[in-house]
Amino acid sequence: MRFIPSKKLIGAALAVAGLAFGSASYAQDMQFFRIATGGTAGTYFPIGGLLANAISNPPGSRPCEEGGSCGVPGLVATAIASNGSVANVNAIGSGAVESGFSQSDVAYWAQTGTGVFEGKGKVEKLRAIANLYPESIHLIASKASGIQSVADLEGKRVSLDEPGSGTLVDARLILEAYGLNEESVEPEYLKPNQAADRMRDGAMDAFFFVGGFPAGAIVELATNTEITVVPISGPEAESVIGNYEFFAPNTVPAGTYEGQESDVETLSVGAQWVTSADQPEELVYEITKALWNDNTRKLLDNGHAKGKSITKETALDGVGIPLHPGAERFYKEAGLLQ
Repeated sequence: MRFIPSKKLIGAALAVAGLAFGSASYAQDMQFFRIATGGTAGTYFPIGGLLANAISNPPGSRPCEEGGSCGVPGLVATAIASNGSVANVNAIGSGAVESGFSQSDVAYWAQTGTGVFEGKGKVEKLRAIANLYPESIHLIASKASGIQSVADLEGKRVSLDEPGSGTLVDARLILEAYGLNEESVEPEYLKPNQAADRMRDGAMDAFFFVGGFPAGAIVELATNTEITVVPISGPEAESVIGNYEFFAPNTVPAGTYEGQESDVETLSVGAQWVTSADQPEELVYEITKALWNDNTRKLLDNGHAKGKSITKETALDGVGIPLHPGAERFYKEAGLLQ
């Protein structure tokens, strides 16, 4: 993760600049808000950058009505790379970051202290800002491996993503549904771009990745390596949906990745933007309002393939944890919540 200067350091620097230019209020009005995302090769990181841009409105910016930023006045938001969902909710719980992205299942388990968080303590203050988009569970295999189904992973070299990621959690649940576990495969624990590099070199048979399609690391891999997008379907997939309400059926459309000639059935979880109950109600209200303004709509539609899936109408879908009071106030005013 790249270095983010402390608020004190930045504030001090701005205060000095403010005194020099006779505008000390510049520093006083500024507020920082971090969004923990995921690895730079995934979908969380670019989406986080778009949202950070949308909600930011640094002191001195042109007002929204004059064609300037329509973000929260005085707010400077930053998207930071991280290890993903589990790491993000832990960072929010400890106060290390103000907000982050999480899979819907991981957010629920963290807030309730169940599932993978059982015995590890609840992240009780975890609160939702919005559901963003469905995250498809990708199982990518090299054509050369001959893998056509989850069952074919037995004895193969498979990356399950790194510790702290939501992908690792889901990979374990899917393997279990097919009668497999980590001992059934030769497991590795790599970020998707690292796993893709290994596959390109012939040293990896398959890897799991949870994220919106098209995923950059997979698009790049498919341009020079023949791959198979492996289906996660049938009775086993249905049992996963039955046992864990956060999973839903999903389809990766034909042509999403080079060489993918037909639709591939898989599963998905929701990508959600979460924060802490300790964040001020007014701030989160203004952030939620900025998230759903017309200016942000344009940024999302033009900024990333998954941006069009981020809609106000689906903002509450699959949210299994309490809404932050600021977000809740916005959705009630918008008529999306009673």
